[in-house]
Amino acid sequence: MGKPTGFKEHTRELPQRRPVAERVDDFREIYQPFPREALQAQAARCMDCGVPTCISGCPLGNLIPEWNDAVYKDKWREAIERLHATNNFPEFTGRLCPAPCEEACVLAINEPAVTIEQIEKEIVEHAFAQGWIQPQPPKQRTGKTVAVVGSGPSGLACAQQLNRAGHQVTVFERADRIGGLLRYGIPDFKMEKQVIDRRLKLMEAEGIQFRTNVHVGLTFGRDELQAFDAVVLCMGATVPRDLPLPGRELKGIHFAMDFLTRQNRLNAGDDLAALGLGPLSARGKQVVVIGGGDTGSDCIGTSLRQKAKSVVNFEAVAMPPAGRPEHQPWPYYPMRLRTSSSHEEGGERHWSILTKKFIGDHGRVKELVTVEIDMMPQPNGPPKIQERPGTERRWPAELVLIAIGYSGPETNTIAKQLGLATTPQGAIQTDSHYMTSAPGIFCAGDAHRGQSLIVWAISEGREAAREVDLFLMGESLLPAKGCCDLPLIR
Repeated sequence: MGKPTGFKEHTRELPQRRPVAERVDDFREIYQPFPREALQAQAARCMDCGVPTCISGCPLGNLIPEWNDAVYKDKWREAIERLHATNNFPEFTGRLCPAPCEEACVLAINEPAVTIEQIEKEIVEHAFAQGWIQPQPPKQRTGKTVAVVGSGPSGLACAQQLNRAGHQVTVFERADRIGGLLRYGIPDFKMEKQVIDRRLKLMEAEGIQFRTNVHVGLTFGRDELQAFDAVVLCMGATVPRDLPLPGRELKGIHFAMDFLTRQNRLNAGDDLAALGLGPLSARGKQVVVIGGGDTGSDCIGTSLRQKAKSVVNFEAVAMPPAGRPEHQPWPYYPMRLRTSSSHEEGGERHWSILTKKFIGDHGRVKELVTVEIDMMPQPNGPPKIQERPGTERRWPAELVLIAIGYSGPETNTIAKQLGLATTPQGAIQTDSHYMTSAPGIFCAGDAHRGQSLIVWAISEGREAAREVDLFLMGESLLPAKGCCDLPLIR
């Protein structure tokens, strides 16, 4: 705690977003610079709360009060050391995390929470600017080799931890660039891709090997993996949920990730035709986005930047309350109304809406039909959907984007070759040590837990790395769950 009365003297403040009229004309990040004095005032709001529930609210167990105190006291080098102790990539989470730590902040009981996520981002960006973040290769190698399949946040965190333990790590990525969902799922206006490239250069300098355009299970199979002493599957949950409705076969209906990936490739300067990807744009079209989560929000922001004629967003659940619901008391993460920067930029949002069918003209979607619904709670199992009579409605739709989540990882390639067991929900089954049903094959992140948050992906990548290290060496100096990194001396 830097200042005992800070939470009384300062109100919550965040950096200003660039004006909507300006930012919808480009794909650059939307936030303007935040003065250091203002940031230190925000850090001063961190209370002497006794039990810092923000730490338990964070899947990574970030040492939030410690680096808040360091920022207030202008001890930035100490701040980045404490931040990196639990989080491999604060430049990612500081931009993309929904900040469950802030909902668990003690101050949030009756006041706006401490701006934890913003402080996190500013710490790591200041450290990069000062040149403090340098490669940290291991002092010696163990002679063990590990293959990490997938280069999203879980795979990258796992790879970095295992490399720090002295193992030779190779990361395999089926796409042409490293980053997984960070690269091709997150729009540039939320995180520009040089942020990823900056970190990857450090990881390469530390000795991690990256291999792109390698689809493990297709172009690289079980026999090739057997050359490694251990394998960690971090492929993510990439199988999108579909809407098997009448008219689904019409042209103009796409999964959200196909839409978002194309725009990220365009931003990177790719020739879509050369890659065999057809055009997919919202320009001049009446767009309907089905799904109200982060991916749906990203589709809205991207459609507006592509100059869509109109954007409508459907969500099946009822409109949540603006405040914390009574049945989700502090410090739990509440399901309340959240307005993203994309929602601020335009479009219409509609709740309690269920799509019934798509209507086409000459093979292309032109309309869709919806009905209003109520979710009726059931004593056992999910709520029952009850349609409201007389609420059927037609909507113009020239481009429909399905953003209703992901059912799990792809299990018809390497998981099938290895004969891995899966959960009833479709994820890859592991024991309490992240090991799958095949000895020496581990799994972490969304492929293991299902669609989740970036902080959970990094957390599981770190935890799985320790289990792999224990498997290979019989002991490990990598941090256990909820602990911070210690110097490795092996």
